[in-house]
Amino acid sequence: MGDQVVSRDAAREAAVSRRRLLAAASAGAALAALAALAALAALGALPRAARAQDAGALAKVRERGRLVVAVYHDMPPFHAGGQGIDVDLARALADALGVPLALLPFHADENMNDDLRNMVWRGTLLGQAPADVMLHVPVDRPLMEGNPRVQIFGPYWRERVAIARDLQKVPQMESLAAFAGQRIAVPGQSLAGWLLIGADGGAYRGQLDTRWKNGAEAAHALQRGEVSGAAGLWSELQSVLGRDARFALEPLPSPRAPRDGWAVGMAVKRDATDLAQALQAALNALAASGALARMFEARGLAWRAP
Repeated sequence: MGDQVVSRDAAREAAVSRRRLLAAASAGAALAALAALAALAALGALPRAARAQDAGALAKVRERGRLVVAVYHDMPPFHAGGQGIDVDLARALADALGVPLALLPFHADENMNDDLRNMVWRGTLLGQAPADVMLHVPVDRPLMEGNPRVQIFGPYWRERVAIARDLQKVPQMESLAAFAGQRIAVPGQSLAGWLLIGADGGAYRGQLDTRWKNGAEAAHALQRGEVSGAAGLWSELQSVLGRDARFALEPLPSPRAPRDGWAVGMAVKRDATDLAQALQAALNALAASGALARMFEARGLAWRAP
């Protein structure tokens, strides 16, 4: 232990999808980031003098008496209506530090750099103070290098682009050609939408139902029998269809889709070394005890270490 997501109206989904596209554009970069997680967890990359000088963020959290955790708005199954995996994880992290949780939901800005600035190290232009920690941050080496004011660590989920199908209508799928003549629900302003629109030279554009604001809504349309397939993020589709034997869920068969997906974790200020260490230790304990897997299972997802 040590794989971006987020208001769901069209504008926010577009911002999130752009961020996912950037985070997923290089699976190799994400894997390289994962290879450095042990160092990040121990924070041994920081000079010893800097670690000693920067100690105190954890003490400030405990003195204040709450852990402020930033989570994206309307990102099922991670956050919707005050519930979800990220909310459960945030609460467990606060419990591990011995303080109450103060949840800070926010709308995605234009890109991940903006979100890190607003939610982690500076605060918003309207005067909202940053959180102590932000969840659902891509664990991606270029993102780390481009944001020296933050530490990104603690991957707890690996995301990928996926497609689900009705087994009676599409019993086999070796390629997207299996959906010839069949309707596919997909959020238009999303990575999955862009991949399908451009797939096979635009061969499936006329079959796409793109009105959905997220993959969970697309999955519900498939479940109701309105379409033969649904595309979106693996977490969105599995949370709706994972326990329904009528449907099969697979990675989207597109050469442009990141083969291994991308990991998501958390971020704190660069100088919050002791807080990062405490959060990483808490995440490790949640994974080792099975509590993290149970959080995902409760929302319909099968968890495994990213």
